[in-house]
Amino acid sequence: MEILEHVSMCDHTTLRLGGEVRFFVSIASVPELREALVFAQDKKIPFVVVGGGSNVLFVDDEWNGLVIHMKLMGREYEEGNKGDAKVTVAAGEIWDQFVEETVSLGYWGIENLSRIPGTVGAAPVQNIGAYGVEVAEVIDWVEVLNAKTNELHILSSSECRFGYRDSIFKHEEGKDYIITRVSFRFTTQPQPRLEYKDLYEYFGVRTDVSVTEVREAINKIREAKFPSLMKVGTAGSFFKNPIVSEQLIVEMEKWLDTPIPHYTLKDGTVKIPAGWILERLGWKGKREGNVGCWEKHALLLVHYGEGSAKEFLNFVEKVKKSVKEKTTIILEPEVRIVGAEVTTST
Repeated sequence: MEILEHVSMCDHTTLRLGGEVRFFVSIASVPELREALVFAQDKKIPFVVVGGGSNVLFVDDEWNGLVIHMKLMGREYEEGNKGDAKVTVAAGEIWDQFVEETVSLGYWGIENLSRIPGTVGAAPVQNIGAYGVEVAEVIDWVEVLNAKTNELHILSSSECRFGYRDSIFKHEEGKDYIITRVSFRFTTQPQPRLEYKDLYEYFGVRTDVSVTEVREAINKIREAKFPSLMKVGTAGSFFKNPIVSEQLIVEMEKWLDTPIPHYTLKDGTVKIPAGWILERLGWKGKREGNVGCWEKHALLLVHYGEGSAKEFLNFVEKVKKSVKEKTTIILEPEVRIVGAEVTTST
């Protein structure tokens, strides 16, 4: 295990932005992870764990901490007798490669989550979701290393306290947990989830689709909307879809003079597509200098190159201010922003 110094995070995040970090280490085993934590404790510095770097932004100033690059690898497959299957995956595995493999085996469960960048270990933290499916629906348990005790623990799905783009790992109770493995439940029995608008438009009234067809559809839909990470820096959907009261929906429809697409949750609150709001307010395709909103999807904030984290964050604040002034809604980022303040996170 080699601990590097003064490493630029531009090369380790999909936004391709951010300054240097004081220390950087890639770990490929639990003993190495424990060693890295001891290093951070000895230096009295914070740490942050990064997988594919697809959901994080480092500020321009050097961050005086340790970045632990998660490279734990391995997959274990176990098939049952009733068409079910269990797969346990190390945190450093590439998420979409894992999705591709499960689909090739005829497993149903995460096909709607195709083409999401990042690693398996990041999926529970964010409770990633797309096209009507959240990863929490198929997670059996999560193995974590407690950074304070250096002990491994198994958390059940309920103990992970999953919510919309949320989990225990994003709160005080879970701040010391580092995910090392995730166990998933699958079925070989067809269970297509096609109610999401884009998928309904793609398949129509068909119900006899294969899991491979669903993945292919997702890939085509995302390819048409999302920029290539080889050409444009992005962290994917930058803001969470806001959850508001029904009364605010009524008031907003008067202010904006148009019906608002929304989804009513079990508790009576309403979720609005943040991308629809941004598009309605004229942000789709808008560019300021080296940053902007993607021309085909307003919720994708992008870095065209040669920009800075400061420039990007200034643009983020302009977008948030515009939405608040027009709708009273305060948009919340999905993306973690790591700055000069003390930050310890999984």
